[in-house]
Amino acid sequence: MSEDGVWLVVGLGNPGPTYAGHRHNIGYLVNDELAKRLGGTWRSHKSGRADVVEGRLGAGSSGRGGPRLVLARPRSYMNELGGPVKALATFYKVPADHLIAIHDELDIPFDTMRIKLGGGDNGHNGLKSLRGSLGTGDFYRVRVGIGRPPGRQDVADFVLSNYSGAERKVLPFQVDTAADAVECLITDGLEKTQQRFNS
Repeated sequence: MSEDGVWLVVGLGNPGPTYAGHRHNIGYLVNDELAKRLGGTWRSHKSGRADVVEGRLGAGSSGRGGPRLVLARPRSYMNELGGPVKALATFYKVPADHLIAIHDELDIPFDTMRIKLGGGDNGHNGLKSLRGSLGTGDFYRVRVGIGRPPGRQDVADFVLSNYSGAERKVLPFQVDTAADAVECLITDGLEKTQQRFNS
């Protein structure tokens, strides 16, 4: 895996305070943690359709260091985020194999995750929109488990609801681990990251 070139790390979610604590917005939470680690502040990209933080992985205060990262938070809703991400990928000249999407995953239990390259959309509107706009699904995914809804709760209601009280106690650790997985993917490659984080 090349350390040349820029990595685009996209946190999938819906913009605005209404959605901030929802399970569907785990990608935003993980990218907020990565932004903190880079010491960066979210600012509007000139495309006007996303907020970004730019920095180098492991750069510390020197500003020099590892691979260059662009963290992105599209300002559009989940089912339309492909357009803004495509615009950023074009602007920063990022190929699909240097794009990482962080998203919620129903088929993985809460507090577990899986990292993979490519694959289907599994009914996830954000992934569907990304694939449609990029023309490929061959990007990396950090799939953060949220589990299935309890009882007969509707899936859409479940993903667009806040974490439970018990989950909220664990959530900061899950966010931290997912951020570690993104960093590991960029520095050590897919195989090592899967060995370490695929629970």
